[in-house]
Amino acid sequence: MNNRCTWPLLAGLTFFAACADGSQDEGLVARVGDQALTVEQVVDLLVDQEDLPNRREVVVELASLWVDYTLLAQAVARDSSLSDLDLEPLIREQIEQGLVFQLRDSVIQVDTVVSDEELRRRFAQEAPGARLTARHILLPFPAGSGQSQRDSLRAQLEGIRQRAVAGESFAELARRYSQDPATAPAGGDLGSFSRGEMVKPFEDAAFALEPGEISQVVESPYGFHLIQVTDREAPNFEAVRETFRDRTQTERAVRAESTYVAGLEERATPATAESALEVVRELARDPSARLSGRAARRSLVSFDGGAFTVGELQFFLQGRDRQYRERVAAAPDEQLEELLRGLVRRELLVAEARAVGLEPPRQQVDSLVDGAVNELLQVARNMGLRDLDRAPGEPLEPAIARAVNQALMDVLTGASPVFPLGQVSFQLRRQVPWAVFEDGSGVGQVILEVGRIRSTRGTAPIDSLPGPPDTASSGDPGN
Repeated sequence: MNNRCTWPLLAGLTFFAACADGSQDEGLVARVGDQALTVEQVVDLLVDQEDLPNRREVVVELASLWVDYTLLAQAVARDSSLSDLDLEPLIREQIEQGLVFQLRDSVIQVDTVVSDEELRRRFAQEAPGARLTARHILLPFPAGSGQSQRDSLRAQLEGIRQRAVAGESFAELARRYSQDPATAPAGGDLGSFSRGEMVKPFEDAAFALEPGEISQVVESPYGFHLIQVTDREAPNFEAVRETFRDRTQTERAVRAESTYVAGLEERATPATAESALEVVRELARDPSARLSGRAARRSLVSFDGGAFTVGELQFFLQGRDRQYRERVAAAPDEQLEELLRGLVRRELLVAEARAVGLEPPRQQVDSLVDGAVNELLQVARNMGLRDLDRAPGEPLEPAIARAVNQALMDVLTGASPVFPLGQVSFQLRRQVPWAVFEDGSGVGQVILEVGRIRSTRGTAPIDSLPGPPDTASSGDPGN
């Protein structure tokens, strides 16, 4: 995936903001169809929640929850079975994961027979569960050192090694020559460690030693080391034989799968679009962005026979929680490239599964959809949005408004958890016109009114916290 297309992807990515007649929505914070969330309603919800900061993002988040809960209440009121919702996309990942498992079982053949002789040999080499106690002598690389300087350091450590092998105390040599300030005063003592706790070159050399043995010179990212193992604790082979056998068989299966997937990727030759990473960040920040059909079909990563598109990425992000999306939006390029690589890998595996005729039984799909419906209805019931308290002859809208208001109040007071609707939210939002007026005057009015009311009651807890220290005379060069 190092190949890159160079067309300007962002130029074709059109985000349509929710919009409405400005005069009609003056003083509103959000709208769903004919139902509106007013400044007064939001103030009533927030004004007593003094642990919440009086900020724009809090108001917008609350308005977004109001939209989701109102849409869910309306959907359940229209049809208690939610049959008008297309929930198959919500189980897509489960279906695709099942296809990948079927593909693995049908095309990847793994020899899982491991003889006792091979198992004992691997056990001796890998020392699973072993812990070593060791000392070391470290000569670090000087900053900007060249090959000649490194050769000189290696030769110096070779000389120290000869003295240790000849019988001089390794601990005394470490105190005298090691340049590791954390261990040199203690004779180079590293304490005990198991596999995975040291850098690999050091670990490989240490675990190849028996107690009392001294390693050859070992190069790691930190410099040159000499290592002496002073003690070794390892489980008995017979005690861990079957566990180790299972691990060995699993590793074989993983290697076989990795080889198979690498072959698919090599044949597909994926190429990442020039602006793909910026699009990932943009959609992670706003997964509800309304894409034009053309924008949704744009390729983020193209490959032989297909592509991973902007729309597919949006669907993936819509199924993740806010914390995950925030991490994606802030991630460095390398992590975003790995994310895209993993998504493309799954796309290739699913395509291969379907190419060889694998499909989930219709009965399985229907069962998963029924499960998703039941789960969603239970969420609605838990929030009080399914069985509305409605007076005889009362219109539906006021009953929904009361139920949603109570659900939000329960969330704000901690009486009930937030029920994120995930991809269901995006399904619901496609069916009914809605808007959150993030930049409208309503949000500003909420902040001003909440601030005014709270100020008449005295200092709110969030505002009584001490501010940053006065650094004007601290001598900090940044001031």
